[in-house]
Amino acid sequence: MSETAGIKPSNQQYAVIAGFLGWTFDAFDFFVLTFVIGDVAKTFGKSVPEVALTITLALCLRPLGALIFGVMADRIGRRVPLMLNVLLYAVISVLSGWAPNYRTFLILRMLFGVAMGGQWGVGASLALESVSPKWRGLLSGLLQEGYTLGNLLAAVAFRFVYPAYGWRMLFYLGGLPALLSLFIFSKVKESPVWHEHRSDWKTYRSSALHHWRRFLYLALLMGMVAFMAHGTQDMYPTFLRRDRSYSARLTADIIIVSMIGAMFGGLVFGFLSDKFGRKRAMVTAALCGLVVVPLWIAAPSVTLCVVGVSLMQFFVQGAAGIIPAQMNELTPGNLRGVLPGLAYQVGVVLASSITFFEAVLGEHLTYAQAMGTLAAIVLVASSVVFALGPENKGISFGKDPA
Repeated sequence: MSETAGIKPSNQQYAVIAGFLGWTFDAFDFFVLTFVIGDVAKTFGKSVPEVALTITLALCLRPLGALIFGVMADRIGRRVPLMLNVLLYAVISVLSGWAPNYRTFLILRMLFGVAMGGQWGVGASLALESVSPKWRGLLSGLLQEGYTLGNLLAAVAFRFVYPAYGWRMLFYLGGLPALLSLFIFSKVKESPVWHEHRSDWKTYRSSALHHWRRFLYLALLMGMVAFMAHGTQDMYPTFLRRDRSYSARLTADIIIVSMIGAMFGGLVFGFLSDKFGRKRAMVTAALCGLVVVPLWIAAPSVTLCVVGVSLMQFFVQGAAGIIPAQMNELTPGNLRGVLPGLAYQVGVVLASSITFFEAVLGEHLTYAQAMGTLAAIVLVASSVVFALGPENKGISFGKDPA
């Protein structure tokens, strides 16, 4: 049976749109905090590292959400867990804006981590099970760049909403677009591939235990990508405002331009991975990012700073854009709801400390020194992990007709 048999073109489009928008709005809710860490710290009478710790803890709890929503996706289908997940993180975002103190804010961001953890795996499996293998890399890049678009939208909100209404309004906005995506989800049909691979609980548990080595590699793979992404994104607005003394408006403008570069990177390298292979494209992206480090962190002018950060995000998100295709192609069909998403979020936990370490080191050195050194180390290590891993480019997600 073909993996796309019985799926109308409109249903394929709705599945991709659902996964893309769900990840976009989820990322928006995450990234708004990275723009206002200093403001939140001042409001609650805390230090910047203490507020940065809420980001780390949210990242640490994402595997729990991936496990809960991933198992649901494998057992009852992709569509319903995706809808429930979006509703959950939208409500938590609004409540974060209402938080009266640091403790409440911390708890809500931890709960947001659980909700955020469930989004990627379910959305990616639904979207990629619905498209042709020959376009899987390109659409993988599109899907992953929903995360980048969320960052861009957060920068736009910081640029235009924050000056007039403050940091709390950014979290209120996080509840609105996510709820709109429920309309898109209502149009998506369940994945035929899920029906094809569904098994009983005993077989499901046995299969999960059997593939523990593959899970460990996927977690390491995603850990390196998460080190690259969070290490070059999360504290960059703080670096621009503290080390460079750029205004909030200029900082937002620079991030907006860099995220446009990031989205192009995801699409370009996703397309290249369809032509030349997933591993080769990811290694190329990581090594190109390494070359860009000096310009990214030590550009002598605003113009070159924009060029540097745009190129860095082009290459970093170029590698990240291949991740949905690579991880889903390396996963058995009956585990595709939980295994890629859980590995993704465990990998993020492995890398979650980098934001906190950058914040701490930035208080003692400079953010440029802390971020530049860590980024170079991570990019070299990532290229090695990418090169040594397996690859199943273009594999059919459907069962063998025999």
